[in-house]
Amino acid sequence: MIKQWKFPGGIALGGHKQTTEIRDTALPAELIYPLLQRSDCYATATLYPGERVLKGQVIATQKNPLTTPVHAASSGVIKEIAPHLIAHPSGLTDSCIVIETDGLDEALPANPCLDYHLETAENLRIKIAQAGIVGLGGAAFPTAEKLQALQPIHTLIINGAECEPYISCDASLIGSHAQQVVQGALIMQYILQAERCIIAIENNMPATLQALHEATSQESIQIVSVPAIYPTGGEKQLIKVLTGKKIPANSLPTDHGVVCQNVGTAFAVYQAIIQGIPLTERIITITGKGINHPGNLRVKIGTPIKYLIEQCGGYSQNIQRLIMGGPMMGIALSSDDIAVIKATNCLLGMTNNELAESQSAMPCIRCGDCSTVCPAELLPQQLYWYGRSGQLEQCQDYQLFDCIECGCCDIVCPSHIPLVQSFRSSKGELIIKEKQAAQAQLAKKRYQNQQQRREKEQQDKIAKAAKRQAAIDKIKAAAAKRKTQGV
Repeated sequence: MIKQWKFPGGIALGGHKQTTEIRDTALPAELIYPLLQRSDCYATATLYPGERVLKGQVIATQKNPLTTPVHAASSGVIKEIAPHLIAHPSGLTDSCIVIETDGLDEALPANPCLDYHLETAENLRIKIAQAGIVGLGGAAFPTAEKLQALQPIHTLIINGAECEPYISCDASLIGSHAQQVVQGALIMQYILQAERCIIAIENNMPATLQALHEATSQESIQIVSVPAIYPTGGEKQLIKVLTGKKIPANSLPTDHGVVCQNVGTAFAVYQAIIQGIPLTERIITITGKGINHPGNLRVKIGTPIKYLIEQCGGYSQNIQRLIMGGPMMGIALSSDDIAVIKATNCLLGMTNNELAESQSAMPCIRCGDCSTVCPAELLPQQLYWYGRSGQLEQCQDYQLFDCIECGCCDIVCPSHIPLVQSFRSSKGELIIKEKQAAQAQLAKKRYQNQQQRREKEQQDKIAKAAKRQAAIDKIKAAAAKRKTQGV
């Protein structure tokens, strides 16, 4: 048993988890894949409408290290590459690859690795990158990039602390595939050459803990039960709990010898290396009183959400809101005509009884409750005031981008101020401002380069004219001299 520490802030939330056996879903008629992977990072389509694809085939490749290849989750024909609704809070449309499935589910031959110890760490990283694996806890950061640590790593943490109230997909995954999760963790430990590996599970999941203990009886992996305090599952918060290390602002866990990966990611790594299967499926929790038959489902990435809701018996009559993710950090969807992406870990159908009563925001009373519960040790009230008054530079001074948007401050605010919404808005304005400044700087540099080129061209022109005139003068002088000598 290892010593544990407490991270600042956090709150205890009511539990609504239903750890159930994983149900398989039927094959949908269409699979939809957005080319937008992360922020402004796009993948590039490698196939065109009319072409047939097989399960596991690459249909889009990455443009930069922050994106991963996209693989077809079933066989079929590329129907179109066209704008389609994507998982975004503003209800945006963007370019998507649409596959019309053929019902055959034909797959490319797998390329399993019989013994990963015979492979180099770099070869394993390449295989993980080619399999399109990302962090399946919600952030969707490319796993291979995270395993490319520039500093020596002493601790690998497998994060199974599902601190959001309704989400239980990781717990169900461990219950069904504990041995494979452990093997995936060992592969990543081998790649990183980490001294120790810890799998962290919240202390309200006894069955999950038992399954892991049985799976690791012969392995050198530590299973740790951590307090069910939100947001224990946050990367920096979990690292603090397990190691006592506080990861400073503008610093990464890898700078301090720690790498944190999700339980689902460990399972995907196992499938990619041991079975030779790319990431085409994941476990998703579909829950809430707005869903008739909630549960944890094995879902093909690209499946339309409305099809999954049908698989769960449809909506109940009093459904009010559909959220992708948990109630604390998820995004409300304007439509269910959106496809599951790699980052989708939960679909939550909420009723009026589950939704907090909407109340009008009142003036801040400076009670300080938001600061008390902030796990990032920020001053939310100051960030709110600076953001509201447009003092964005002060927001940066107060570490706005350290905010993990966990929603703790929203929960405890007696004035019902939508603080997280305000912070997201301020972050967006700052990002836009930085992009505009970068564009302005680039335009200024181009203008200066243009002016320098014009000045050089003018100087070259003057120099050439002077040289030409000197040659003419020399010819004239020679002619005059010859004329004088002739006289």
